[in-house]
Amino acid sequence: MCPANPCRKSEVKVLVSRMMKAKKGFLTQRRKDAKNNHERLCVSLRLCGKNFVAVVFLMVFAGCNSNDTQPTPVIKNPPTGTTYPMPPSRAESLAKMGWELSNGKRSVFSEYKGKVLILDFYATWCEPCRDSVPHLIGLQKKYQDQGLQVVGLNVGGPGDEQLVPAFAKQFGIQYPLARPDEDLVTFLLADQNAIPQTFVFDRQGQLVQRFIGFGSDTGFYLDSAVETALKTPAP
Repeated sequence: MCPANPCRKSEVKVLVSRMMKAKKGFLTQRRKDAKNNHERLCVSLRLCGKNFVAVVFLMVFAGCNSNDTQPTPVIKNPPTGTTYPMPPSRAESLAKMGWELSNGKRSVFSEYKGKVLILDFYATWCEPCRDSVPHLIGLQKKYQDQGLQVVGLNVGGPGDEQLVPAFAKQFGIQYPLARPDEDLVTFLLADQNAIPQTFVFDRQGQLVQRFIGFGSDTGFYLDSAVETALKTPAP
C-alpha cells in the first residue's frame, strides 16, 4: 500500500497532465475547425458573388431584349413559293370570326362560303403592303364575276384606322377595308405577326395558301393560289 499523501500527489500530477493534453488537443481541433469553416465560408461567398453577378446580368439582359413596344414587323421579300408554315385553318374554327366595316356593318367568315376569299392584313404605313395593293385590285377586278372577294384588314395600330379613307382613295381601292376582330388576328397571326399577310381560302372555307410579305414573285404565286381556289366546288 502506498502512503496516503505521496499517492495522492502522484495521482493529481497524472490527472493534471492528462487535462493539459486534452485541453491542448481540444484547442488544436477548434483551430482546425475554425480554419475549415473559414475556408468553406470564403468559397460560399465567392460562389454567391458569382451567382449574384449572373442573376443581375440575366435581369439586365432580359430587360434590354424586351420588345413589347416594337412595331409590327414588315417583310419585303418573302422566299419563293412562300414556304412559311400555315396556321390551323378549319372553316368551323373561323366561322364566327370576322371584321367590322367603316359603316359599322359586321361580317363573319361563314358568310363567304361558296366564294373564294382573300384576307389581306395590312397597314397604311407599310411599304410592302402598299406595293401589294395594285395586284389585289387587279385580282378583284379579274375574278369577281367568278366569286372572288378581297377584304383588307387593317392591323396598323393606334391612329392608322383614321388614315384608311385617304389610303383607299389614293389607290382607288374598291374592295372592302375593315377592322378585324381580335380573335381573328390572334388565330391567323399568332405564329408570325409580320405584314403584309395574305390568306387565300377556297369556296369551302379551307386555306389554300398563306403569303407573308410581298416581293417580285409573290404576285405570280398569289394568282396561282386564287386559280386553284376557284376550281374547288361550292359546298
